[in-house]
Amino acid sequence: MLAVDMIRVVLRTPLRVLLLAALSALPAAAQVQIRLGDSTRVTYSEIHEGLTLGTPAADSALRILRETRPGRLWRIARGMLEGKVDWNFGELALTRLAELRDPVSMDSVLHWRKLIVNDDIPPPPATNLRDVFPALRAIQLERERGQKGDQFILNDFLSRIPSEYYDLGDAWVFGRLGAGAADSVARRFLETPDQALRIRYLTLLSFSRDTTLIPLLGRIYAAPDSFDLPLRVATRASDGLTWIGTRNALTALIDARASARTRGIYADPKLGHADLDFLGNDSSMVVSRTGRWVTEWLDILP
Repeated sequence: MLAVDMIRVVLRTPLRVLLLAALSALPAAAQVQIRLGDSTRVTYSEIHEGLTLGTPAADSALRILRETRPGRLWRIARGMLEGKVDWNFGELALTRLAELRDPVSMDSVLHWRKLIVNDDIPPPPATNLRDVFPALRAIQLERERGQKGDQFILNDFLSRIPSEYYDLGDAWVFGRLGAGAADSVARRFLETPDQALRIRYLTLLSFSRDTTLIPLLGRIYAAPDSFDLPLRVATRASDGLTWIGTRNALTALIDARASARTRGIYADPKLGHADLDFLGNDSSMVVSRTGRWVTEWLDILP
């Protein structure tokens, strides 16, 4: 088995691709933000709309997220590539594999990358098998994180952000880091004069569960113009608060929405989507990902 520190597989994702994932209503490919069964935070899922505990979809997701046998998870993921397993559940299996940090999984990561790059696996209809590369990257990074620690991973990641040398797998792992990771990126967000880089930093902050970000994300959502951000980018701040998912985070989101509505910050009809204005569309996204509107969650959360 090759040591993780001998493997430097880093995928370059252009900023426009990362921003598309950040701003689109579609879930990010392959590396999954999902939370189920935490009584202190909202349910959250990018891939199961309105996922609710007690439903068959939630039961299936929980079984995968609680699985401890890497071999079983790799079989589920392989079934996804072969069109025999629902793509969502295959993505969950890869996400769970990253969490387990199984050393043997690195051999599978290298093997899968080779098969996919060489087009040795016929893809299921309407799929691109290269969409699993971020998940394979996350598996590698989590293993490396277990060996070298959060600070090493953070320092390496921070050095690659300005050159866009990272993908969604890197962003997912960043969101799990301690070591002052959120503070480091938040500081860079506030200090950079480069708008494109500021957008990149905000997108990354939306992957973090660090509650210290709540005040900043609330201010960004209420007044993105004061941070020299395009108004549509504020959906990242909303999503970040929802992903943090605590009572304080949701309260900050409600307050930020009220402030934005009073100021008319999102009043331009061009900011809407379909038949919804900006705030209405953002509300729809919250309900889609959490299963309930914010005020309903506040009746439940401690």
